[in-house]
Amino acid sequence: MTSKIVKPDGQTLDEFEKTVSQAITDLESLHDFRKDLRPLQFSGAREIEVAGGRKAIVIFVPVSQLTSFHKIQQRLTRELEKKFADEHVVFLAQRRILRKQSRTSRVTQKRPRSRTLTAVHDAMLEDMVYPTQIVGKRVRVTVDGRKIIKVILDTKDSAAIDFKLDSFQSVYNKLTGKNVVFELSQES
Repeated sequence: MTSKIVKPDGQTLDEFEKTVSQAITDLESLHDFRKDLRPLQFSGAREIEVAGGRKAIVIFVPVSQLTSFHKIQQRLTRELEKKFADEHVVFLAQRRILRKQSRTSRVTQKRPRSRTLTAVHDAMLEDMVYPTQIVGKRVRVTVDGRKIIKVILDTKDSAAIDFKLDSFQSVYNKLTGKNVVFELSQES
């Protein structure tokens, strides 16, 4: 059996990643998924605790295959959520954050903007709420100095993601350490 999750050299799959890989392989055996899922691979999977005792599954995808995943992401998410009952499934690109250059760093190339911490965290927000569009984003600084990011989502697909907003919030907080609040835009 070939694994759908491909890790860098020297790393092995843990038990949870094996179950996710098996579930995706089972879905690949279905006729309507075969053509789309066969060339795609995953780079990892994590299970994250969400409020209310629930869990969310975060599946990491190589950045080069992200557009291919977007074609089947809604169907794949729906089928995986059927297999893993009471768990929300989130697909994120496996992006790399490069350190800021300093005088002592031996880097000869300039750091691309897409590898900065801010760019990676913004792209993570976009990946998390796909196919819904982010309409606006506000940063609220409280009196005691904490920052809360308020993300306003388009109401067009509100039925598909309304029940997942708490999961998105917990997953983003766990992966980045930033507090975020998701809201649906108010139609005027």
